[in-house]
Amino acid sequence: MTTTSPIPVTIDDPTNVAILSISEDQLQGFHPDPFGEIARRSGIKLPVVLEHIRAMLEAGTIRRVRQTMITTSLAKGSLVAWKVPEKLLAEAFDYMFEQDPFSGHVVIRTTDSVSAGSQYRLWTTLKVPPLFSIEAHARYLAKQVGADAFRLMPAKKLFALGVGHTRRREIEPGARSEQLGRVIDTDVIPLSEPEWHVMEVLKREFTPSEIIANPWVPRAKEAGVTLNDFLSTATELQNKGVIGRFATFLEHVKPVANGQRVTRYNALFHWAVPPGQELEAGRQVGRHHIMTHAYWREGGDEFRNVNVMGVAHGTDKNRVLEHKAAIDGHLKKCGIAIGYTNVFWGGRSEIKPSEISPKAYRTWCDSVGLDPETMLDPKEESADGD
Repeated sequence: MTTTSPIPVTIDDPTNVAILSISEDQLQGFHPDPFGEIARRSGIKLPVVLEHIRAMLEAGTIRRVRQTMITTSLAKGSLVAWKVPEKLLAEAFDYMFEQDPFSGHVVIRTTDSVSAGSQYRLWTTLKVPPLFSIEAHARYLAKQVGADAFRLMPAKKLFALGVGHTRRREIEPGARSEQLGRVIDTDVIPLSEPEWHVMEVLKREFTPSEIIANPWVPRAKEAGVTLNDFLSTATELQNKGVIGRFATFLEHVKPVANGQRVTRYNALFHWAVPPGQELEAGRQVGRHHIMTHAYWREGGDEFRNVNVMGVAHGTDKNRVLEHKAAIDGHLKKCGIAIGYTNVFWGGRSEIKPSEISPKAYRTWCDSVGLDPETMLDPKEESADGD
């Protein structure tokens, strides 16, 4: 005989709403007591917070709990659009998600009509550690999946980076902050070997049994350092600007408890704005509360030279388009001409953290029969020799 958990695991349970409204994206930076901080900000007692997060994680409502890193500051990254023959598309998707640890978001996208770049159906994020070549890695992946072409679109600047689906469910089109979106640089910040070691332990996602008070105590033991040294190194990583947020991540599209969906539509917005206005346009886009991501990326000729992109989610397609129209109107009011715009809708999707460790990259090269030296970035080798 089976019994059901007395702890609600749905996303509309009032206690879960209170917890998720904080835990999705409000704990920026490193927190020595992350679950305690969620309890303090949500007004929910710590034992209840722990029980509910643990139950939601076990039920699949929450897909992972982890300390995130600003990986754009730790590894070279890019959004990649892949042109893959339709008959190979499903297999290519599976390969990127299941077999390449350096690909993160994997999404099959469509447009509402045939348009610039609509033949690029498979979209991924890709990161490789410092010293290695993202172009070489992409060429290797293209060969593995039979891609006819790919387009690398590294972020030049970021203007919004966070999820918070629970908070965004009731946002009105056009709602935005008083301040412009912040500008996040994408320069890679070097780390020492001890910092890499602690970071690798710090960022590992939590299992249900690890959802406990004082979660960093066992992590420090795992890293082989004292708790004080672990906390000190994590704080130093934050001071260097490579710590993201402590967060619970909900499933985006897949049904969770009771068949509920957190979101149904995942939209990648494209805008082409006049050269020289990318920063201004990106900051205006990034200040809109609906945007989970906003960045300056160059789409090139294949995508009619779009240069500002962003991601928004919603449960109703027309509502997502209303948000897009509100942003378009705001840009025009700010004197920013939109030369071209498009929406790439997400269908099948999977998300996992991209591996960024140089040690892990060399291990991966060995596992697939590649000489790590052939995957080095010659530009960085040249710079090192100057």
